[in-house]
Amino acid sequence: MRPAGMQVGRGRRRHRLALAALAVLAGLAGAAFILDRLYPPNLARLAVHGTEVLDREGRSLAVLPAPGGIWRLPTSAADVPPHLLDLLIAAEDRRFRHHPGVDPLALARAAFQWIWAGRIVSGGSTLTMQAARLLEPRPRTLRSKAIEILRALQLEAHYSKDEILGLWLTLAPMGGNLEGARIGALAWFGRPVGQLDPAEAALLVAIPRRPEALRPDRHPAAARAARDAVLTERARAAPGISPEDTEAALARPVPAMRRPLPQAAPHLARELARGATEVRIASTLSLPLQRAAEAIAGRALRELPERASLAMLVAELETREVRALVGGEFGANGRAGMLDLTRAVRSPGSALKPALYALAFEAGIAAPETLLADLPRRFGGYAPENFDRGFAGRITVADALRQSLNLPAVALLAELGPLRFVAALKAAGAPPRLPPGQDPSLPLALGGMGTTLRELVAVHAALADQGRARPLLFRPGETVAAARPAFAPRAAEQVAGILVNPFPGGGPQGIAWKTGTSWGGRDAWAVGYDARHVAGVWVGRPDGTPLPGATGARTALPLLAQLFERLPPAPRRALPARTAPAPMLAEAVDRLRLVFPPPGAVLEEGVPHVTLRASGGRRPLTFLVDGRPVPAEPAKREAAWRPEGPGFYRVTVLDAAGSVARAEVRVR
Repeated sequence: MRPAGMQVGRGRRRHRLALAALAVLAGLAGAAFILDRLYPPNLARLAVHGTEVLDREGRSLAVLPAPGGIWRLPTSAADVPPHLLDLLIAAEDRRFRHHPGVDPLALARAAFQWIWAGRIVSGGSTLTMQAARLLEPRPRTLRSKAIEILRALQLEAHYSKDEILGLWLTLAPMGGNLEGARIGALAWFGRPVGQLDPAEAALLVAIPRRPEALRPDRHPAAARAARDAVLTERARAAPGISPEDTEAALARPVPAMRRPLPQAAPHLARELARGATEVRIASTLSLPLQRAAEAIAGRALRELPERASLAMLVAELETREVRALVGGEFGANGRAGMLDLTRAVRSPGSALKPALYALAFEAGIAAPETLLADLPRRFGGYAPENFDRGFAGRITVADALRQSLNLPAVALLAELGPLRFVAALKAAGAPPRLPPGQDPSLPLALGGMGTTLRELVAVHAALADQGRARPLLFRPGETVAAARPAFAPRAAEQVAGILVNPFPGGGPQGIAWKTGTSWGGRDAWAVGYDARHVAGVWVGRPDGTPLPGATGARTALPLLAQLFERLPPAPRRALPARTAPAPMLAEAVDRLRLVFPPPGAVLEEGVPHVTLRASGGRRPLTFLVDGRPVPAEPAKREAAWRPEGPGFYRVTVLDAAGSVARAEVRVR
């Protein structure tokens, strides 16, 4: 029997050993806690990612890379199909759901194989250790392996198993500059990762083992063998894949090429992504319509002259949500490049005349059937001409708008006042840009200002929506102010009734459209609307140089017709009833005639002057030669003209009632 003192002494020693062990454990725990706080998991790579822009139905519209050109999108375990997770765990880490980040059995097996073969046969890495290595890439050394083990334990302490899977799914290399399952699915299969079948999922599990050696576009045989190994030898433990699924997957080929990542609407995608913090950004665009618009633009660009480009925009009228936007050709052939030409400030030509006529109707200055004179006229020092340099004489306001005549538009603006026109355009969302130091003036009627395609479409959307102005929207759910009146509803309806005409080359019916051409053919416009949509087209050169032969009717209008052919037909717009003509001008007592010179006359050079003589008409008469007035006394029916030299001249006489007579003559 042992002495009681000895038993007590041993008990005290055990107690002291236990306390020492607890102290050591507490010290280790404290050290681990301090080290964890001093050296938390480095998630810097995870924070650097690209952006995905979605269309209104959630379809991938465009993907933008992360800084440095790496294609990477955050991916969670919930984003991928269950069989992809089953394959990943079965192939890489069968005990993933049960170990604390490190698998002692796998490490022991790897160590034994290393000793036996004299080289590394398998790394023994768990998925958690692989995630640690992806977060902080290091050379493959024993020291790196030790750090991975510690980091794996740290990750398991901070994150759930699914969150750790998300690290792997986001950072796993997929060949080249591709990273992560979402990017891998888009680049190798052209569809979202959630839609992958077992064969496709197995390839994404296999590629990260040797990303460059298993790229299916460069090494298809090796990629297929690695995929098949995942499906057979290493995936038997995957509960979500039946033998039938495995057999069907083994028969599938691997992709032969890398697919381009979604790049629809690149200009708008970059705009929406600029400064955004979201990984996925919803837009109002419709992917099928966007693709159709880009196809129209692509065909048109092949036919346009060198350095020419175009822009298109389609919006839904009720919501003002933009459904398609082509900002120019993106980064090819030196055309529009990265410049969004829907935002480029250009001269609208005649494309804003409908707004001017709507204001004139609202103010009671004119009505669609009012008669006015399309005749040469000076407004102080301003003497506008029509596009064809001719004159139509007496014409209704409606026909003047349909034919886009310049002089009637300037005359209406002179009555209305440029400031009122500017105020209405601002209310409609298109504030005119004027040259520095220039006040609003009569050239505004003919495009003497700057505007953008977005603003032009917004103005016509207001005309189409009973004069109500609202901003265009590019993101769903945006909060905007209530619609504000820019034009009187009746006036807007009257303009629509005038502009609803068949497209010259054929196309959908019931579209109200207007064209515009800026000075020198620098900008060709076409904009139109029906009861559901409003659309606009611009064609020109991004640098603002002339585009010979380009006009709105010839160059932009056919593209507008093609856009409306891709849109669902809308109910026919109810047009206002026509009224009887309300003439502004009195009938002439006697028909105006140019007595001398007669048409085709040949005059000899050197005479002091030629007497231009007319009869009939209502005085005072105005004589013009090539559009320039010839001095004459108001009460007389003749004027003295001195030819400037040999050549052909056009002689015109106008009376106070707007009648016109003219003759072409030659001086030799």
